[in-house]
Amino acid sequence: MRRKSRQIKLGGLAIGGDAPVSVQSMCNTDTRDVVATLAQISALQEVGCEIIRCAVPDQQAAEALGAIKQGCRIPLIADIHFDYKLALTAVAQGVDGLRLNPGNIGERWKVAEVVKACAERQLPIRIGVNGGSLEKELLQKYGQPSAEAMAESALGHIHLLEELNYQQIKVSLKASNIRRTVEAYWRLATQVDYPLHIGITEAGTTWAGTIKSAVGLGSLLYEGIGDTLRVSLTGDPLEEVRVGYEILKSLELRERGPVFVSCPTCGRCQIDLIDIAEEVEQRLYDLPKALTIAVMGCVVNGPGEAREADLGIAGGKGQGILFRRGEVVRKVPQRELADALVAAAWQMVEELADQEKLK
Repeated sequence: MRRKSRQIKLGGLAIGGDAPVSVQSMCNTDTRDVVATLAQISALQEVGCEIIRCAVPDQQAAEALGAIKQGCRIPLIADIHFDYKLALTAVAQGVDGLRLNPGNIGERWKVAEVVKACAERQLPIRIGVNGGSLEKELLQKYGQPSAEAMAESALGHIHLLEELNYQQIKVSLKASNIRRTVEAYWRLATQVDYPLHIGITEAGTTWAGTIKSAVGLGSLLYEGIGDTLRVSLTGDPLEEVRVGYEILKSLELRERGPVFVSCPTCGRCQIDLIDIAEEVEQRLYDLPKALTIAVMGCVVNGPGEAREADLGIAGGKGQGILFRRGEVVRKVPQRELADALVAAAWQMVEELADQEKLK
């Protein structure tokens, strides 16, 4: 069962409550370069990014957010560290929310100024706790950046905002260690009802980081924890979004594009299954319907093992079969298997669209 959290609004997007888990990413362009940043945001939007965050290292970057917001169709978050004036400028430029750590903004009056500006526009603040930058007193108390220290840090920042009569809050507790991150979220999830943004920070390269994020985020999501997520990868931000959706799809929390099923191959396989599976996945990635597509290596077991698939192919010797919902449609030469499956998938999309029109 999903954790019950209060709902907030980020631009026009509902976060928490019964809203779907949202997928977000962060630009790795120079925020001061408006053209490059908007180009990357546009590409991210095309693959399904629902929230975008931009770093704000200086005043010039903060002032560029206005032009970026004008060309951005999804909620825009300003990532602020240390300087409260950058937060105030970002708010004035029309961003939809802030990500900051109230503890490193400085004196209480500075935090109060930021909260006042956000309150006037009803902008959420995401409290971002990072295991690598905890307060010195907590590190002295616990001896290390433990899950307990991370949760206590988050609670301290939450109480500070609550004392300022502000509750448009979202919280994240990220570390590069999976166990520490998961335990920190579990601890906080039982103590507050604010929406939680989940992620494994500094997860690594696209390959290793995907695995690490899938384990960590999958563990949290399976327990019902998480209202927004980011997969933090050292690579193209587009991959962060794609991986995020695959994690959600695997837990049946979101539907976006097809679900791919393929067998690991064995000695019975007599076709080039690996290349065919990769080709089909690439060609059908942007399929606009959540069809289950199977690429199986064995005619004997393939259709049965992928009985719940909408469409699939199963290889034989020099040929294979095209099947639809467990039923064989026709035999196909090996060189035409990928083309046949792709064509059948688009045909099914058209059929489903026609059926929807008749309703």
